[in-house]
Order: sequence, then C-alpha cells, then structure tokens
Amino acid sequence: MSDITALEERFAELVAADNAAGGTLTLETRALAFAHHALERIRVGTATDRVKNRLYASAAAFTGTALWAAIDARETDRAERHFDRALRYARLAQDPVAELRLWSHQVLLSGQRRGGQSEALAAAQAGRNSAACRRDPLYRSLATARLAGAQAQAGEYTSALRSLDHARTALRKADPGEQRPSWIGFYDEAELNGLTALVMEDTGRHTEAEAFLHRTLTRLRPDLLRNRGYYSATLALAQLHQGEVERACATALTVLPDQAGGSLSGRTSTLLHTFHRELRAAAPNASSTSEWMNRYTEAKGTQP
Repeated sequence: MSDITALEERFAELVAADNAAGGTLTLETRALAFAHHALERIRVGTATDRVKNRLYASAAAFTGTALWAAIDARETDRAERHFDRALRYARLAQDPVAELRLWSHQVLLSGQRRGGQSEALAAAQAGRNSAACRRDPLYRSLATARLAGAQAQAGEYTSALRSLDHARTALRKADPGEQRPSWIGFYDEAELNGLTALVMEDTGRHTEAEAFLHRTLTRLRPDLLRNRGYYSATLALAQLHQGEVERACATALTVLPDQAGGSLSGRTSTLLHTFHRELRAAAPNASSTSEWMNRYTEAKGTQP
C-alpha cells in the first residue's frame, strides 16, 4: 500500500505537468516508467488481490497518461498501442473509472484519424454506458459531452445538441466534494463550456461558439495553461469564421509563446496552423494578417 500511495502522488504530479504544458515525450516516457514500476510490484510481490487490483489500476492510470500525451502530440500510432495496454490493465484492475477515462481519450484519438468518426462514436458510447457513469453524474457529464463532440463530427448535429443538454443536467447533479482521481480535476462548468464551444464550431454556430469560449476563458482555472491555449486558439478560429480578422489575429497572438524556448502542445499547434492557413486565404492583404504571419513565423522558428 505504501507503493500505491507513492505512485498516486507521482500520478498527480504528472497530471499537473500535463495541465501546464500538455503532452510531451518526456511526460509520456515518465508515465510509462511508473506504469512499469507498478507492474513490477505485482510480479515480485506477494500482495493481496485487493492490492494487486490497485497496482493494475495504477498501471492503467500511468499508461493512460502516456496515451493522452501521445494524443496531444498527435502521435496516433503510438497512442493506439498505449490505449490497448491501458485498457487491459484497467480491466484486470476491475476499475470502471479508469476504463471510462480511456474511452474518453479514445474518442479524441479516433477523431484524429481520417474517417475515424464511426470509431469515435463507438468509443463515446462505450464510455457513456460504463458503470462509472451510472454511479457518478460527474463522469456521466464528461462522457456525454465527449459523445456530443463525436456526434457533431459525424454530422449528427441534433443529437449532439441534445447530448450537451444532458451533460449540463448531469453536471448540476454532481457532488463537487466527492473524492475522485486527480485526472478528472480539470472537468467543471468552464470545461463543459469549452467542449460545448467545440460542438458549436463543428455545427457552424460560430457566434455561439465564441460566447461559450469567452465563458470558458473567464472561469478556467489558472493552472490549466494547456487548455487555456487550446481554447484561445479555438476562439481565434471562431472569430475568423465570423469575418473578424483583426480580433481573430489579436486573439491568436496571445497563444504564441512569449519567449524563446516556449512551446505549444501538439493540438494547439495544429489549431494555430489551421488558423494561419485560413487567415491567409480569407484576408491575405490585411495589416493584421501581415503582423500575424511575421510573429507566427518567428515563433515557429523558436520551437524546440
């Protein structure tokens, strides 16, 4: 049990590092090392079944963090391998909460693959139907919000909006004081507003997306720096899609690293690349476009 306590402390540290900087190869490697340590304790020890289950759950948690880091870096093949191992450990642990987290990640992983909408929908449904969602409305809210995102990407817009309503209802029922794993700490009303904005963007409701993103950025916890960058980049796109070129550029500039050696998580970097491409097509001769292009090119040159 002392090993488990130490591993849980290390897991919380990795979650905090991911919240600050996003998925990095260093974080992914560290997470896999801790997962290996948990599995070694099972192999060499004489633990009870209860302790073995906790160690398998720890291995699933760390491998899930490696999975998330690979997703954030858009390393889809590596992420898929992590998912398979993490899901096996979660099932050996008989831990439905760990399994729910993995299905939530799989939704995003499938969405990164060309033609992966059907698989993303299936993963979202698996998460929504999990035992964890039946027991705790906070997990049910997150799983339903992920389902909404998968439905929107698949073109099921009416279903996506309905799922968002269900996610918001479930969140209102959740007990904020209940003890839960540290990985779910990011999910609150601000995050749900952000996930809602992503659905609004996918359904072409750019004005509504912008409104939800402003709510998110106003209430997002200060330690969630990776998410702040991601939602700010999404806001820039929403503004550009409304023809607000100057405002969009001003928003996008706030996301760029403000010093040499700064970096962006892979998903945020991809969003800014999309913004750069769409801005050049929409307003190639605008003065704000010229400023953005210069700053963006400079920032790309300082990326490690």
